[in-house]
Amino acid sequence: MNIVRKDKLSDEEQQALWDGIESFTQPIVGDTGRHELAFLLHNENAEVVGGVQGNYDNFGWLWIDSLWVSQGARGQGFGIKLLNQIEGTALENGCSHSHLTSFSYQAADFYIKQGYEIFGKLENYSKEHSRCWLKKELALHSE
Repeated sequence: MNIVRKDKLSDEEQQALWDGIESFTQPIVGDTGRHELAFLLHNENAEVVGGVQGNYDNFGWLWIDSLWVSQGARGQGFGIKLLNQIEGTALENGCSHSHLTSFSYQAADFYIKQGYEIFGKLENYSKEHSRCWLKKELALHSE
């Protein structure tokens, strides 16, 4: 046996970790399932200027890993639209809750305005900033 440092996992290596965790977890709580979700925002030149990605499981939880909108596309409601897309798709697939993490200097306030609440915080994670864990009960969005 040997331990090898990796700066980035291949898809196969990441899948091996997930499969290993699933094989341990399944006898205890059943099949967790893992369904990837991603929505990209493209400009008129087909360049990616935003997106959201995450996954949901068989326990009814959506995990939002990343949401980003480029500086030039901010302030036009695209962040809310991307968030609504991923939440709505998760809701359609049986999810009732969502969770994510953000830094106090990033988008914590944005998520709070969208109905998320902070349930955990590490103060001074980066100098005077905090790392926040947020959750939300999902509901149908009216557009």
